[in-house]
Amino acid sequence: MSDDALSKQDFQRLSHFRYQLRRFLRQSEDFCRDHDLTPLQYQLLLHLLGFEGREWATVGELAERLQAKHHGTVMLVDRCEQLGLVERRQSRDDRRRTEVHLLARGAELGRRIAKLHQPELRHLQEEFSLPGWPELS
Repeated sequence: MSDDALSKQDFQRLSHFRYQLRRFLRQSEDFCRDHDLTPLQYQLLLHLLGFEGREWATVGELAERLQAKHHGTVMLVDRCEQLGLVERRQSRDDRRRTEVHLLARGAELGRRIAKLHQPELRHLQEEFSLPGWPELS
């Protein structure tokens, strides 16, 4: 076997990781649907709640966090704005920049759904910090 060939254990580790990730995402999708949000709408709220150092983000920053195209993120912000979850504000520092801010309803929904994720996050933390979980070389 060459140095760059993957072992059976490598495939098992990757398969297990993808399985656990998919379980988490499916459960998250269910939580979102139960609260009349799409998973992307929830992710937008989550990224605004969790943006480091401030309580808002630009569309470009949100697009990066969502790994989405700029125009798709603009459409997502439009939809969230129509639902009363976020609002756009012109930056006080740079009038060319538009900030996306959470409204009270968006913050409350984001917090409620994030709280539902905590048991599964604890499970994943335990799952991937077990002594038997092999380190990547």
